[in-house]
Amino acid sequence: MTRRTLLSSLLGATAASLAYPCYLEPRWMDVVHHPVNFAHLSPQNPVRILHLADLHASFPVPMSLIDSAVTAGLRQNPDVICLTGDFISYRNDFDPRAYIRVLSRLPRAAPTFAVVGNHDGGSWAKDNKGNPDHILVDRILEESGIELLHNRSRRLAFRNQELQLVGVGDLWNRELHAEPAFAAIDQRLPTVLLSHNPDSKKAVQNQPWNLMLSGHTHGGQVILPFCGPAFAPVEDKRYIAGLKPWRDRLIHVTRGVGSWGGIRFRCRPEISVLSLG
Repeated sequence: MTRRTLLSSLLGATAASLAYPCYLEPRWMDVVHHPVNFAHLSPQNPVRILHLADLHASFPVPMSLIDSAVTAGLRQNPDVICLTGDFISYRNDFDPRAYIRVLSRLPRAAPTFAVVGNHDGGSWAKDNKGNPDHILVDRILEESGIELLHNRSRRLAFRNQELQLVGVGDLWNRELHAEPAFAAIDQRLPTVLLSHNPDSKKAVQNQPWNLMLSGHTHGGQVILPFCGPAFAPVEDKRYIAGLKPWRDRLIHVTRGVGSWGGIRFRCRPEISVLSLG
């Protein structure tokens, strides 16, 4: 084997090894279904929640990828759609008008609600080269027809069944205010909490909720053999991905659609469907 052939082989092997985590796996959507026992909701007519998070519109996460995730999510015929933050990564590396066109597909199919994440704007984002506030994301959501639950609640009815959604501000941006968020709820009704960061559970532990929907972790994003998740920005490492109990409640952490830097390894992007009944 000549040196040129050897070099070509090495370059080809390197390119192939980089293609999987940088291009193939980040676009390989995993649709995950979770049946959830939920008090006061009928098992014969479960409420189907489509849960998406961490879209991270940016140069490494193109609009085509987000659009594909929306298409796959809408195929699940949800009753309600919940988006739990990090719509962007930084400030200017995406087209807001294109983003609105993609996101507006969701509320045309089902009532859609959202909370913002740490990357969407605020004190943490400002200190990390992001926006000092989430006005841009708020406007994108509003023009898309998506209702932002920023420290407030909403009561919904599905097939003669009632359900409450509560949304809180982001923990890292110091915008989580539990009391106003829960002020108008009916404690007799089942309650789903939208909170970007699963570590928020301590800040809302004294409030009446049954199921928390979160993102933020990207499921670890890069799962290294023998080492585990390389990316897990939470204090409580039990809640990096999946549906898990916490005390007498449940927390669902989705692996998210996008990623920071556009790289995933052994941690596919996730479209989550929770059937509450």
